[in-house]
Amino acid sequence: MKTRNRVVLSLLVITSIISLAGCSGSEKTSGKNLDLNNTPLETIIDKAKEEGTVESVGMPDTWANWGETWSEITSIYGITHNDVDMSSAEELALFETEKDNATKDIGDVGQAFGPTAVDDGLTLAYKTSYWDSIPEWAKDKDGNWMIGYYGTMSIITNKDLVSTPPTSFADILNGDYIVAVGDVTKASQAQCAVLSAAIALGGSETDIQPGLDFFKKLAEQGRLDMGELSLTRLEKGEVAVALLWDYNALGYRDQFSANNANANFEVCIPSDGAIQSGYCSIINAYTKHPYAAALTREYIFSDEGQINLAKGYAKPIRSDVVLPDDVKAKLLPEDQYSKARMVSDYDGWSKTVETIGTLWQEDVIAYAK
Repeated sequence: MKTRNRVVLSLLVITSIISLAGCSGSEKTSGKNLDLNNTPLETIIDKAKEEGTVESVGMPDTWANWGETWSEITSIYGITHNDVDMSSAEELALFETEKDNATKDIGDVGQAFGPTAVDDGLTLAYKTSYWDSIPEWAKDKDGNWMIGYYGTMSIITNKDLVSTPPTSFADILNGDYIVAVGDVTKASQAQCAVLSAAIALGGSETDIQPGLDFFKKLAEQGRLDMGELSLTRLEKGEVAVALLWDYNALGYRDQFSANNANANFEVCIPSDGAIQSGYCSIINAYTKHPYAAALTREYIFSDEGQINLAKGYAKPIRSDVVLPDDVKAKLLPEDQYSKARMVSDYDGWSKTVETIGTLWQEDVIAYAK
């Protein structure tokens, strides 16, 4: 899973998607080699309307308020939409496997996966008209990937199961409850949870051993949850404590309260260290709806699109967008972020991500009880 409450697709489902690809896109022109950066926005809009649909991966309605963005794109431009929820790694694997038989147009992947997608030749560049408002660190120089929002690793606790919610990694280690983190072999969110633990305990982007050792101790104590980290399991009380991006944790908390007035969940940023990282849009190089994909990215970076992400508790990448007061009030107090920081060694972290799945299996899962 992307651990954005993502259901990991079974081989059967992936096979079904791939088997349909030849039929669904065989008569359409691939977006590969299109020069969208030199295409007027008016042309992109007109051609996107002609295409009439956009197929996404890893951008479900419940993640960072994508649902409202999709609704507005449909309302304004008449473009229909479907999403298949996947982890970042699964998104790239699908693009690579389908290639000219592409069934998907645009995806949302963890920050470390953007350069990988470029290296693998899986992206179509488009800078959007908001290019100058995006920090240099948050975009590929040619527009092959662009970070639209970022989050901070947080702790969500079911207070019906844990009377004193942990506020740090040190607190978690001293507890006696089960902790869920998700699938570190595939999910960017779960990988960043390990990095956050490493940073809190003296590690770094290139030295995640302290984070692995932290989770190894939980595994040895029988306190590491081995199941899927999902909204449903959290709501049912199957998970006492979980590590999630703040926008997911806050969204889940409020959804639980809306469903049950007696729901009792608390969210905080670890006081001893937390990583902040972004998610970037990538347009499939083989997309059959290149203009609809480009227009989708255009809308994501518009004022309205950025506010939609903030409504979903994510921090929009554009600092020049003024958030409404009621949206700002939904976010955690800024003082909770005093020990949080962005990934500083981007290249180092990208290399670490290449081996973190194997290290997780060898150094953590192997010791689980």
